[in-house]
Amino acid sequence: MSDSPENYPIRLQKYLARAGAASRRGSEDLMTAGRVTVNGQVVRELGFKVTPGVDQVSVDDVPVLYGQAPSYLMLHKPAGYLTTMDDPQGRPTVRELIPVNEIPGLFPVGRLDYDTTGLLLFMTDGELAHRLLHPSRHVPKRYRVLADGEVSESAADLLRQGVELHDGMTKPAEVEIGEVRPKQLTPREQLRLSEDKTFSAYQTEVTCTITEGRKRQIKRMFSYIDHPVLELARIAFGSLELGDLPVGDWRHLTEDEITQLRDNG
Repeated sequence: MSDSPENYPIRLQKYLARAGAASRRGSEDLMTAGRVTVNGQVVRELGFKVTPGVDQVSVDDVPVLYGQAPSYLMLHKPAGYLTTMDDPQGRPTVRELIPVNEIPGLFPVGRLDYDTTGLLLFMTDGELAHRLLHPSRHVPKRYRVLADGEVSESAADLLRQGVELHDGMTKPAEVEIGEVRPKQLTPREQLRLSEDKTFSAYQTEVTCTITEGRKRQIKRMFSYIDHPVLELARIAFGSLELGDLPVGDWRHLTEDEITQLRDNG
């Protein structure tokens, strides 16, 4: 007799979800993509049942054990990678940067644009991921923004109050204006500076915290105040801090970080 908590057949997607491989919906996606095997055979049928402790289940040829703890890690995403686990066009994806062979079922929580860097959270805990991304939770996300021009307090106040974008009014943001410094201009930009009065020779470092997750939201907010984003990095997600994690590296979350993250969610 197996010592598994369940010795009767259950749906495969339920097994995968309870084993921490992915959320229930994510488990179905793994199955339909042909990434799940049972006793060595690929299974795509969503109604397929397995018996914990008896059947051998694997994702991407890595065994998935029923009842194993979910995995959580953060990546310092570089620019030039799509936040997806698969791209039909063959472009670089964040999948290439994380240990998918050792931890099957990892998925990103939210997304960062192709050219945006910084903290990207991955986990196999679908329930927590759903809670963290739900609009009602208002999980704060902090960004370091390099904005074009000299950002004034009056411009920052617009973001602090909320601005009207095409998909509605934004919630008030926390904004701290940092260093204003000159750009390193190319000869062509030097010429443009003398001819175009709207072109600025300066750029401003700004820290901006939002509690929403709209597509390209930071970039659209700064375009609204006429200070387009030149560089963007996420430095915090909820209670998690990117810290000094090198670009392109990842690490597991600590137990304290996981606990705090669950409190966020």
